[in-house]
Amino acid sequence: MQPEAALERSAPTRWMERIPEQWRSPLFQLTLAYVGLIALTLNDWIDMFDQWWNSSTYNHILLVPLILGWLIHLRLPALAKLEPKAWWPGLITLTGSALLWVVGKIAGVNLVCHLGALLMLHGATLTLIGPRIYAALIFPLAYSLFLVPFGEELVPALQMITADITIALTNLSGIPADIDGVFIDTPAGLFEVAEACSGVKFLIAMIALGTLVAHIGYKTWGRRIAFMALAIIVPIIANGFRAWGTIYIAQSQGIEFAAGFDHIFYGWIFFALVLAFVLAIGWRFFDRAVDDDAIDLQALDKLTFLKRLEDFPIRGWIAFGAIAAVAAASLVWVATAQRVEAELPEQVFAPQVAGWELVDYQPGVWWEPRGTGADHKILSRYRDAGGREVDLFLATYAAQREGAEAGAHGEGALPPDTDWRWLADGPAIDGFDTDRLQALGKVQRVTATSYRRGDVLTGSTTKLKLATMRDKFLLQSAPTTTIIIAAEQNDRNPDAAQSVSSFAQAAGDMGEFVDAIVQSD
Repeated sequence: MQPEAALERSAPTRWMERIPEQWRSPLFQLTLAYVGLIALTLNDWIDMFDQWWNSSTYNHILLVPLILGWLIHLRLPALAKLEPKAWWPGLITLTGSALLWVVGKIAGVNLVCHLGALLMLHGATLTLIGPRIYAALIFPLAYSLFLVPFGEELVPALQMITADITIALTNLSGIPADIDGVFIDTPAGLFEVAEACSGVKFLIAMIALGTLVAHIGYKTWGRRIAFMALAIIVPIIANGFRAWGTIYIAQSQGIEFAAGFDHIFYGWIFFALVLAFVLAIGWRFFDRAVDDDAIDLQALDKLTFLKRLEDFPIRGWIAFGAIAAVAAASLVWVATAQRVEAELPEQVFAPQVAGWELVDYQPGVWWEPRGTGADHKILSRYRDAGGREVDLFLATYAAQREGAEAGAHGEGALPPDTDWRWLADGPAIDGFDTDRLQALGKVQRVTATSYRRGDVLTGSTTKLKLATMRDKFLLQSAPTTTIIIAAEQNDRNPDAAQSVSSFAQAAGDMGEFVDAIVQSD
């Protein structure tokens, strides 16, 4: 008789026996690859988790890992019948994803970094298990893109859409109101369609939910597309009704009551009802049975192009080594690029501008653009012979890096957590991105922002980032300077935009103007 200890298998042994034999080595390699790639991009995953946990816009993403686990669990019986085969063309996808991550790191674009970090896991998956199983897992892999926090870029557009819907409903309901940008003036007071009122939180959560429902509830693409359109359009319209309802209630109950009602009813109950409404409509047209297989193996076998793709195999451990080499090269590239810095003078001074003299900076409402991490900053006021006053802000960076980046979110002319709010786009001024800001419901300011990087002068943050990427890829150093020219709309500046434009013309070639200030000793 064998000893009792020999009869009992350990828990790890029993667990391993549950894994099909053909999966054991590939799954081990894939696990090691995931651990290594996540370690490489750990700061990006920590940043993503911080946004999931601390930003109400992205709290819904905390559920996405659980959904992914459930989706994969549904596919386990079918996956057990398939054999993973390492595939060398997957290394092309991995390399492209690594390059995307490198671009994001050296350009300081978090969204690109996060996407690249996730897609590297996709590339490793495709390389180590092959195109057939990747195709079988295509929806969970695609759905994992919702792990990347996105949507803040939609806020300005959603603010304007909400404002347009709100003013239309307000006028239709008989309430006299005027709109200026995102501010709506009514008898009860002045209302702002702020960023928090844009509806972006509910919209991106609905897109994530709608995608899941469209997959599990429908077979036909026509119904899937129709449901996704419903999941996008209804929340946008509903948010306009929400803003109008707050204004309507404020006319009789006061702003404080309306604000509290908005937080309690509209913030929770209203959108729950909207969610139920969308799902109720969609449910009536479900055409996929509950017991349908998550993976249709027969349909998968009929895809002849997958058989042709599988003609490019590679040994699993060789593929793993190639993944490690790509990861190491990416890390070295990023580390080298991030050490490149431009030389700057020890001090910079407010420049002289023909026809304008420096005066004390005394704004009606304090305004100071944000230039976090800048090596040098200047904020000065100028006055011309006609009494017009214009403010000039310069922020110069020896290098663009996380925490010190011109054009980053929250940087520039509209500093967060102040009395200033974005009102609308400003009038066109060549070479600048212009905005109209408002503070305390009465003080307005026109701002014109441009950026200087090497030989590039642009008002576009996208062009700035492209110039930064170009220089860092080539390991070239160049300073970056944010230039903001602004003027308050007041008696001294009856046309603030014209004052800003006149100052810019007096400064001459803006590139040469900035270079003369920030050139090294």
